[in-house]
Amino acid sequence: MLTKRQNLIETMKGGNPDRFVNQYEFMNLIMEAPLGEMVGPGQTIKNGWGITFSWPADQLGGFPVHDDEHKVLKDITDWKNQVKAPAVATSDEAWAAAIAHANSVDRNEEYVTAFVAPGIFEMTHHLMSMEDALMALYEEPEDMHDLIDYLVEYELAYAKELINRIHPDCIFHHDDWGSQRSSFVSPEMFEEFFLPAYKKIYGFYKENGVELIVHHSDSYGVNLVPFMIEMGIDIWQGVMTTNNIPELIEKYGKQITFMGGIDSGVVDFPNWTPEIVAEYTEKACQEGGKLYFIPNLTQGLNFSSFPGVYEETSKVIDRLSKEMF
Repeated sequence: MLTKRQNLIETMKGGNPDRFVNQYEFMNLIMEAPLGEMVGPGQTIKNGWGITFSWPADQLGGFPVHDDEHKVLKDITDWKNQVKAPAVATSDEAWAAAIAHANSVDRNEEYVTAFVAPGIFEMTHHLMSMEDALMALYEEPEDMHDLIDYLVEYELAYAKELINRIHPDCIFHHDDWGSQRSSFVSPEMFEEFFLPAYKKIYGFYKENGVELIVHHSDSYGVNLVPFMIEMGIDIWQGVMTTNNIPELIEKYGKQITFMGGIDSGVVDFPNWTPEIVAEYTEKACQEGGKLYFIPNLTQGLNFSSFPGVYEETSKVIDRLSKEMF
């Protein structure tokens, strides 16, 4: 029987996996790394960038508050005065728990995986609102290029510390680039503003010993896949069924692996049942096939919003491995 790591490699290279890669099983996520303040259910917090996040207790996630009082960046042409990056954590104490966790991982079995969020596009609209960020790309492109460069330099400073401290084999990086039906920006605009940024970031990780780049965007993204490949993404996690996954695998599978196919919205809700989970998981595995595809809830971490859904999905995938391999 192949290790989790070996089985993933066989799946990605079109070899001979002996089972489905089961969701996040190959990633040992080092969530103790000092990434910054994260909002939890029922909380309102302000992070080091000055961005206020609110997560109402009855909602599935948090989001920045963008009224006039709380918006960090009110004028993109004055971003140098309004946006101040927090300090990257450099103390031994801040990194101690992450280092201990990373050192405990059997790297022959699993990838020591650093979690990085939010991404560059998300940071632009966290600072100033989605509407303002999208308009700024059209109205003030020079300032947006400069702001993005500033955000990239901050992320590279964090990446350097991360690499030196825990020596990750894998990066799990978030940046949602679309809705269920469309990318947020055109491919041409994405190529101009965000492709160079990520070539720098993902290139730096690859140059410093990171073997695997997993990028989360639970969205439509067919029109951005060539850029994902160019920037160095190995696995697109969160690929929804609004993308034609079998067609993507046929066209791009030898260059990138697709992780998802089980839309969280249709299985992860209060009245879920094992039968519903089985229906959608079976469909994903049968359509995605054994190579270049990892069946997975499209949610961006190894859990579900409602108790039991993630675990039930993993059970079904294990059963299908026995039936299909």
